[in-house]
Order: sequence, then structure tokens, then C-alpha cells
Amino acid sequence: MSELVTGEAVALEVRPAKLPSRALAVLLDLVVAGLVYTTVSIGLAISTASLDDAAQMAVSIATFILVLVGAPIAVESLSHGRSLGKMACGLRVVRDDGGPIRFRHALVRGAVGVVEILMTFGVVACIASLMSARGRRLGDVFAGTLVVRERVPASRNSFVPPPPPWLSGRFSALDLSAVPDALWLAIRQYLTRMQQLDPQVGWTMAERLASDLAARTGSPLPPGVPPAAYLAAVLQERQAREVRRAYGKGAAAVATRPNGVGGFVAPTPVNTSAASPMAPAPVTSAPASSPAEPGAVPRDTPSSDRPAGGFAPPA
Repeated sequence: MSELVTGEAVALEVRPAKLPSRALAVLLDLVVAGLVYTTVSIGLAISTASLDDAAQMAVSIATFILVLVGAPIAVESLSHGRSLGKMACGLRVVRDDGGPIRFRHALVRGAVGVVEILMTFGVVACIASLMSARGRRLGDVFAGTLVVRERVPASRNSFVPPPPPWLSGRFSALDLSAVPDALWLAIRQYLTRMQQLDPQVGWTMAERLASDLAARTGSPLPPGVPPAAYLAAVLQERQAREVRRAYGKGAAAVATRPNGVGGFVAPTPVNTSAASPMAPAPVTSAPASSPAEPGAVPRDTPSSDRPAGGFAPPA
């Protein structure tokens, strides 16, 4: 598995495609492109038979560039990294961070591919792919892309629980540009495995990750917010931004919507006396007329910041 950090709700642990599957996908693409090129060339040769040799040569060069170079770039750009051969082999081209590619990525891959695939009959691409740990050819290196497998069995630990509803959208003003991919990976791996951890160990890990994330964003951890819920809310905000960047604002509402299970689900603590990383922060002040209860919300806390039925561990 490759440690890619994705923000568009794609599986984080993906499997890079190796040389055999990539070679088969390229071969299928070349067969289709060759059939199209032959058909178009025959049609143009018949229609331009009355032209002189120079004009026929110019038409031939233009046909070669448009069909064998321009068409694959257009298909890969419009399909977000899925050509016919890659769809048949279950592959897809993504960015280094796991996001969908754009036109500039497809353009660089196609331009370099003319040299390392068409002009050298794939020899340069095979050598580069064999020397790369993730099977990348030169076009992937220059474009900042990676070919991954899409048909990978889903892991049972890949579910990232959503944050509680009262935290959704609260961190929309955070600057996430300074957060490295390694920290996003650590946060996601923690959230997918936190129910398997000892409560005290999980709480310590959540506090450490939340402190590192707050230091990178330049905004302190909000008081009263459990560190695990804070991590889930900020990760959801990053996913929503990637969705808006890739597909527009209409898909952001789907990315920020909880999964229909009542929000962020906390694991059942093994030891009731031990601190749980998902439990709400204890309240230190309460009205004098009544004793403070665990998890109670002070009367002076605005209801918009923390609703009465908010984040709480299961009984």
C-alpha cells in the first residue's frame, strides 16, 4: 500500500499499479488509438488525393498529433485519469496527494509519453517504471502523478467516523496549507483505528495529534472540544475543500454531511475510570444551586456552540 493523503473521500491507502498492468493498459490504448488513426488516415488520404505532396504531408502530421497525442490527453483529462485501457484494467491516474488530475497533468504526461512510449517503443517507460518504487514513468514524475489500482478490496478499518453535528463547518476559516501530508495520514489512521486502542493511549495520541494540527494551522484547540472530535472535524473540512476544488460547490454539501448515524461515534471505554479520547471535556464550573454533572453544559454556554444533545460517548 502507498501512503497517499486524499482529501476527496478516496481511500487513503491505495495500491500503486505495477509495470505489467500498466503495460497492458497502454497496449489497449495504443490498439484503440491505432485503429482510429488508421481509419482517419485512410479517409483523409482518399479525400486529399488531389492535393500536392506537401499538403498531404502536413495533413498526415496533423492527424498523427491530433489522434495519437491530443486524443489521449483529452480523454485522460475529461475522465479524470481513466482511459479505455485503464478502465479495462481497473487503473486510474491521480495526483501525488491522491486527488483527481487536471488538464495540465494530462498534458505533461502525454507530451513526455510521446518520447518515452511512442518514439522509444516503451523502452524508456519500462526502465523508469522498474526503477521507481511506485512504478512511475517519467511522465508521472514530471507531472506529479501516480497510477493506482481502483479495484482493491475495501478494508474494514477504512471508515473515518464523522464529527459531531455541532462541529460541522466550525473550522471553515482555518488555514490548512501548512499541514503536511504525513500529519494528515497520521490523523486519518488514528481516526480509523481509535476504537481498537486503549482509552488512555487513544486520548494521549489524540491530544498529541490535535496539538500538532493546531500548531500547523496557527489556531489553538477550541476549549471544551474533545481532541478526537476536533481531528475529525478538521479532516472533514479538508475533504470538503478538496471536493469543492475538484467538482464545484454543489458536491461540498455531500462531503460535509454526516453519514446518517448520528454523528461522531465514540468507542465504548474499557475502563470507566480512565479518560477516553472521545469523551467531552469535563466541566469545571456549575451553578451554585445544583451540583455539576459529568458532561453537563453550563447555562452561560451559547446553544449555537454546543447543543444540549451534543457529542457524548455511548452508555
